[in-house]
Amino acid sequence: MDDKNKKLQFKEKKSDMPLYTIGVVSELLGTTSQTLRGYEKHGLVTPTRKNKNRFYSENDIKWIFCLRELIHNKRISIEGVKRLLEYAPCWEIKGCPEDEKEKCSAYKHQMKPCWELNRRICRQAEVNRCEDCIIFLKNKK
Repeated sequence: MDDKNKKLQFKEKKSDMPLYTIGVVSELLGTTSQTLRGYEKHGLVTPTRKNKNRFYSENDIKWIFCLRELIHNKRISIEGVKRLLEYAPCWEIKGCPEDEKEKCSAYKHQMKPCWELNRRICRQAEVNRCEDCIIFLKNKK
């Protein structure tokens, strides 16, 4: 493996590492910790837990930024966002331009199974098998 591939792999792993506390993330995004807890309560983001503390990755922060865009600028309710995500990827819902999509880990790794990109999906009690999963069925077509 050459140095370029090693650097790319490191960068991708780093993007998934839970490094940021809820306070830092709320400050970075200009929101409150309570808002972030609300997103978690609704199943829209799943921060890593260490003891009782929440830690977010760079990918989590990018996703929360997109969530806020949908909720505040596109005026879609949290329940609406949850429904939409069952049927379409976030970049289609948000209408991301090509240059923004190219930076998005969910877009770049579309061929990866959903459980690798979004840990929340396959932890849902009502989704036990891929054959029952709305995302699997949508992509099977």
